Amino acid sequence: MRSKHWVALAVFCGLLLAAMPAMAHHSVASEYDLSKPIDLTGTLVQMEFVNPHAFMHLEVTNKDGSKTVWIFQTTAAGTLRQKGLARAENGGLEVGMKLEITGFASKNGQPRGYIRTLKMPDGRLITVWYGDPNG
Repeated sequence: MRSKHWVALAVFCGLLLAAMPAMAHHSVASEYDLSKPIDLTGTLVQMEFVNPHAFMHLEVTNKDGSKTVWIFQTTAAGTLRQKGLARAENGGLEVGMKLEITGFASKNGQPRGYIRTLKMPDGRLITVWYGDPNG
């Protein structure tokens, strides 16, 4: 009888551990201010194809001529590939490309954002996030 309890406890703990990644996931609204839309144009200086979210580093020229590197969170690397945004060697995003990004600024005031749309040098407009900007 005791061994059945241990088995049940082990199964319960296993299920609990399996659910932890889902609990750790956060909403876009937790880090980015959906009432602060941004539209920036700049040069891609780095692309990180990592999971669960890929990151684009975009160097933007400010009004005073100085430059700021913005870091934009995107969807998963696999989702970017499905949208035609593969690694440079596969005909996709390449360092040095001029890109226009719309999205939402971070809540903490840092030069970070979440991408909503991406306008490619050839004029293609790619929607990266279809989420509800109101929450």
